[in-house]
Amino acid sequence: MARIVRDMLVLLISGFVMLSPPARALDAATAGAAGQSIGQETVPAIANFRCLRCHADPEEKVRIRPDGTRINLFIDRQQFEHSVHGKQPCTGCHTSITKLPHQKPLPRSIGCIDCHKRNWEAQKDNPDPQYKRLGVVVQQMESYMHSIHAEPSKKNIGKVNATCYDCHDAHNIGALGSEQRAARRLKNPEVCGRCHEKEKAAYLESVHGKALTEKKDARTAVCSDCHSTHDISSAQGDPMKLAITRNCGNCHERARATYFASYHGQVNKLGYTNTAKCYDCHGSHNIRNADDPASTVHIDNRLKTCNTCHKDAKEGFLSFHAHGDPDNFEKYPDMYILARFMKYLIYGVMLFFWAHVVFWLYRELKDRLQGCGHTEDVEHPDTVFFHRFKPVWRWIHALFAISTMALVITGTTLLFSHTAWARAVVTLLGGPAAEGIIHRTAAVIWVTVFLSHIGIALYNIWHTRRTFRWFGPTSMLPNWQDLRDIVRMYKWFLGFTPRPKFDRWTYWQKFDYWAPFWGATVIGLSGVMMFSPTLTSRFLPGWVFNLATIIHADEALLATVFLFTVHFFNVHFRPEKWPLSTTIFTGALPLAEFKYEHTQEYDRLVANDELEKYLVKRPTRTLESLSTILSAALITVGFMLLTLVLIGVGTMH
Repeated sequence: MARIVRDMLVLLISGFVMLSPPARALDAATAGAAGQSIGQETVPAIANFRCLRCHADPEEKVRIRPDGTRINLFIDRQQFEHSVHGKQPCTGCHTSITKLPHQKPLPRSIGCIDCHKRNWEAQKDNPDPQYKRLGVVVQQMESYMHSIHAEPSKKNIGKVNATCYDCHDAHNIGALGSEQRAARRLKNPEVCGRCHEKEKAAYLESVHGKALTEKKDARTAVCSDCHSTHDISSAQGDPMKLAITRNCGNCHERARATYFASYHGQVNKLGYTNTAKCYDCHGSHNIRNADDPASTVHIDNRLKTCNTCHKDAKEGFLSFHAHGDPDNFEKYPDMYILARFMKYLIYGVMLFFWAHVVFWLYRELKDRLQGCGHTEDVEHPDTVFFHRFKPVWRWIHALFAISTMALVITGTTLLFSHTAWARAVVTLLGGPAAEGIIHRTAAVIWVTVFLSHIGIALYNIWHTRRTFRWFGPTSMLPNWQDLRDIVRMYKWFLGFTPRPKFDRWTYWQKFDYWAPFWGATVIGLSGVMMFSPTLTSRFLPGWVFNLATIIHADEALLATVFLFTVHFFNVHFRPEKWPLSTTIFTGALPLAEFKYEHTQEYDRLVANDELEKYLVKRPTRTLESLSTILSAALITVGFMLLTLVLIGVGTMH
């Protein structure tokens, strides 16, 4: 009896509502749309006020179907009128309703995707901005169709994991920037928590959840900020892992920048997830402040967190700056000072030697036009070449060059992980793991060759200890004469004096020789530390890793640019050497060229009657051809690497 009385009152109230101005306005706004073709058939025009006769009862809000589906029976008229669907007829979505009262239970008929797609196709050429927004909605729906929510549910056969209206309140969808959107953002965890209860509980205890619930801070992170909105995929898949890591930086911009500058972040930026990501250290739904004892990065818990990846890591890890910023002097003075030192070292070395290259090119071009330089030897028609390098040095140089280029290509893909070419290279090499194996193998070869060279050099010194002079004419040790030669060389560049006469080794050859000693030391030691961080942490504090990373990257960058510009010019691209020199691989060079470039050694050998024992016949055609091919190949690869490196440097932020 009470139910009958209540229904009669609702009908009576609805009659007054129907005659009220809002009702007539709503009816007028929707009457024209009610008869639109929504599906395959034309939906009868049923005015919205007729639907509200039954759905305006606030006491009857929700009904639960046997399958667990929630049915919203109560429609807040005011909210609906101010929503983006406020001018749409009810039957525009509920297409299965053709008459009132409708059948019960009501068949499913809500087709958000089909409706929006048809509207977009019909209005996509309309210049009105409101129709342009339809395109955005269609894009969002396309993303949804490829999301995990659109996949068939494993719990409820015949259903998807989540529909549009499971997340959106269909009768109260607000436009961007509207009050509905702002209010719904605060309810985002509640909406997601209907299905993800465990994650919701953890979130509400986190620093983000407390900011949302206790402070009502709508700027704090909610579920959709991290997991995105429509293109949500499984959190176990790489796309979602990468997206979540990027999304953290939408709020924590500086932390994201310092993370991407680390090895962990470089691998992540290349599109791989086998290194630590934000939530691996900070947690995901249960993120706490770093000073919270329950935080995974609290000083008491940090080592345990590191041990999840770095087994048996020691206390040295605790002083590692996970977000060390070399631009922040106040927090990281050691990193700041070292980064500036390496920066100015690179600038100073390259400025000096690039200026040296420009002046030298100018001088030799001018001398070439004037007919100066060395001429062909006519005194020794059969033995016109000077034997300069033994086979062991030629093999050492070849291995050193090849391993260096392998190190450059595998190392710069991480350093410039923001570039498209780096992602292409690492994919071609088989991923970061395979790239790491190649890099470390090349490093072992490089260091082995370097140490072998030192051993051979020391043996030769010991073997000739009675005649060897540490600062003599055949020694590679720099001396005061080298400094005088630099001054005289610049005077020659400017036309003040004739070209200097050099002994067995010139000052630029000595620099080329000794630079790898510095490079091998700092690059090798820093590389070893990063190669085995767990072992290193047993003896050194964690902040050493931060310094090692700076040294390793900057010194490698300096060596790369120097080798493929200055060294290539000195050896191959000077007008007197053009187009390339094969001496290092044939072991011999024309006597006239030797006499011109190493006049003092030539004169000394002639004076001591020792020149003849160094004269050899011209290298065989086969050896010359192979040497030319190898030299050209190394030069080509070197220039390709230089181009990639310069692109990387030029696009760094």
